[in-house]
Amino acid sequence: MRNIGEYARHSWAEIEVFIMRSGNYESSEGSGLSTAVTFLLIGLGAGALTALLLAPKTGKQMRRDLQRGYKDAKDALEDWADDAKDRVRDASERVRDVAARGADFADDLRERVEPLRRAIKK
Repeated sequence: MRNIGEYARHSWAEIEVFIMRSGNYESSEGSGLSTAVTFLLIGLGAGALTALLLAPKTGKQMRRDLQRGYKDAKDALEDWADDAKDRVRDASERVRDVAARGADFADDLRERVEPLRRAIKK
């Protein structure tokens, strides 16, 4: 396999095609956005926790607010997990549907081509 340094005179598109063909391609599309969203969520969580801890409330009120926040977050996560399960289930059903149609198409094509194959064989 050639060293990528040998491709210095080629364009980035040609280098990317080489990497994709050699099997070492790792897509970086969306990774910047996902990293930004991850850090945004971490920052929001840290900010919310800091605001809760610095708010002028009694211990009882603080514990109640923390319990409510925990319950709300847990409910939201369960809803998200249920939604994700539904989407995965729908996608798997569609994949099975497409696979079944592909198999039916292949069988139909095989039946249509069989007389031609026999005629060529003679």
